Order: sequence, then C-alpha cells, then structure tokens
Amino acid sequence: MNLKIFPSKANGEIYAPPSKSLSHRALICGALSSESKLTNVYGSHRSVDVGTTLNCLMHLGADICVHGERVTIGNFNPFNPNTDITLDCNESGSTLRFLIPLCLLCNKKITLTGAPRLFERPLTVYEDICREQGIMFEKNENSLTLCGKLKSGSYRVRGDISSQFITGLLFALPLLDGISILEITGKFESASYVDLTLQTLSAFGIKITRNANRFVILGNQKYKNSQFAVESDCSNAAFLEAFNYLGGNVRVMGINPNTLQGDRVYKDIFKAIGNGNNEFDLSDCPDLAPILFAVAAAKGGAKFVGTARLKIKESDRASAMQSELAKLGVPVTVGENEVIIGKAELKAPREILCGHNDHRIVMSLAVLCTLVGGEIEGAEAVSKSYPNFFDDIEKLQIKLEKK
Repeated sequence: MNLKIFPSKANGEIYAPPSKSLSHRALICGALSSESKLTNVYGSHRSVDVGTTLNCLMHLGADICVHGERVTIGNFNPFNPNTDITLDCNESGSTLRFLIPLCLLCNKKITLTGAPRLFERPLTVYEDICREQGIMFEKNENSLTLCGKLKSGSYRVRGDISSQFITGLLFALPLLDGISILEITGKFESASYVDLTLQTLSAFGIKITRNANRFVILGNQKYKNSQFAVESDCSNAAFLEAFNYLGGNVRVMGINPNTLQGDRVYKDIFKAIGNGNNEFDLSDCPDLAPILFAVAAAKGGAKFVGTARLKIKESDRASAMQSELAKLGVPVTVGENEVIIGKAELKAPREILCGHNDHRIVMSLAVLCTLVGGEIEGAEAVSKSYPNFFDDIEKLQIKLEKK
C-alpha cells in the first residue's frame, strides 16, 4: 500500500495503543498458568506480532479465548506440548526468541519457521547453549528445528546483544529442577526490557532474585493465575507525541507515569533535541531510534550513540533512515555505533519514500511528511505493531490519501 500525506498539523486527543512488549510477555506467562485473564492486549490495535505469539501458543496447546481486547489463556504444558509441531513466527523476533527456551523443555522435535529476515537476526546465544548441552539446533534460511532438554545450571549471556535472549531464559528456567544462575556480562544494554520481564513474571507468581547483573532462579516454580492489564506502549506513543515538537497540539493519553518501559524517555529526548543538547545514547531504547532521527532531522540535527544493534532489527534502521532522509534533503552519517543527523532544511521529497518493510521506519517518515508532504510505499508495514496508526493520525486532522 502507498500512502500520500499532505502538509498538515496534528491536533486532538488520542490513546496510545497497548504495549507490544508487555503483550508478548503477558500472553506467554498467562499461557503457562492454568487460566489467566488479560486485558488491553488487542483492542482495535491488534498487531501482527502479538497475533503471531498467540497463534504459536495455541499450536503448543494453550487454551485461548479472545474477546476484543480481553484474552483468557492457560493450560500450556511446555513439558508435554502438542506433537509434530511447526510454529510460524512470521517476522516476530520476540515470538521466536521468547519461545525457543520453552520449546527446549519437552525433548520433542519442534520446528519454528518465519520470514528469511527473521532468521538473519542473531540466534547465537541459544545456538551456543544447545551445542554445550547436546541439543539439536538446525537452522536454515527460514526455519529452526530443535530437539532436546534444557538443563538448569549456570548461564552467561553478553549484555550487548538482544535482551530477548535473557527474557526467553527467564521464562523457562524457573520451570526446571534445581537452581539456575544467569549472569549478564559486559555492558547491560536494553536492561529496561528485562525489568519488564521481571515485573510480568512477578505478576504471575514467579520469583527471581536479582543482584545487579546476576539473576538467581529457583526451580520447580509454577505460574499462577493472574488478572493482568497490559499498559499502553511508550514506543508507539512516541510517534504521536512527536507531532507536538513539529508544531502540532496532541494530548497522548494512557501512559502509566510509573512505567518501567525504557522507551518512556522519548519526551525528555524530544525536548533536549530542540534545546541544544545534541548527543544521545540509545543503547537502552533502540526502538525509539527512527522517530528520534526524524525529529532531529526537523530540529537541526543531533548525534546518537549506542546504535550498533539497529542493523539487526526489521531493517537496518540506521541505513534505512539515512537513505530516506536524504530524499528529504537531510544528510546522515552512519558509523559502527553512532548516527549523526546533519543540520539541513527539510525539503519535500521528489521521489517516493520507501518503508523498508519496517513499521517504525514507515511511521517515522509519516510524521515528517506532515511537514513537507510525501508518499510512502509499503505503508502496510505498520500492521506489525500499530495497525490503526493511519486511522488514528487522520483523527488528529492529518490529511492523507491511501492508494
């Protein structure tokens, strides 16, 4: 789908959609209980990624009933899942990385499939664990086949890779016999996502002791039933809030002021970009990078560090934004672990902008196009996390045309 956006100012009130990160976590914890009731999971903001996790849990044997934004879920026994299983993870890194350790509890063959781009993203943490424990780990361009039994014990994971590996282990290790120790080595990036995991696990009765970067996980724990309300999403709220720094007047509602979401820093960074502070570390909030690059392009430029992991997202996000911002007249320099947005006047693009099959790239470009106009191809990528994005900004008086 191509989407044309005309210069217009956003105005009005809008609720931020549910958190995709928390939805994944709550669904998995709920599935491991006997019956939990979750709210604000879907609503009108149903995302492809969250639907992918639900579908995989159903194929693993969970009982699931969906009523709008409410989900009743439970009875997934990871030690005895359905047999002859193939799980389609689509393009969802969270689904794949969160479920792999749980698939290693049953000593049965399970195949996880997905888009080739998904399997280009690193899985080395799990591959190393499987090799050390004699577990089958066969990966090709669009699938991964596992067979073996994960053991409790000591685990060491580098802190400068995706926190999704840490979360996946934290879901599974409490269910094993014996005590496990999980130690994070080096700089602990995206630590806030692990904080969300611990918060969610606690809500479902799982106890994990943390001392700095060391986690002690008692075995033989059971997931308890919970009534869990998913918070609104800071990372998606950032796209809506960005309008306020580009001349709009939008009240974004629904964000928990005490949230542990690392992306809660978006307001502080937006304000600083326009006030002379021009260097920001994104190592704990990499999902904010595209919209921060967009706002910086409109507000005189900025330097961002901690950007190395942007290469392994749905697209190579630094390079993708470099390519598209160039069409808008803004130079971007991409280094190994830094991105510099140059100071330049934003211009209307003379060619169609590319969404790079990445929801966050599409939404960031859409925000910028409200200043100078423009057309984006591949706009349907927003369905991954925020399917109603264009409907919502249209309600905020943004003029657009779907092609």
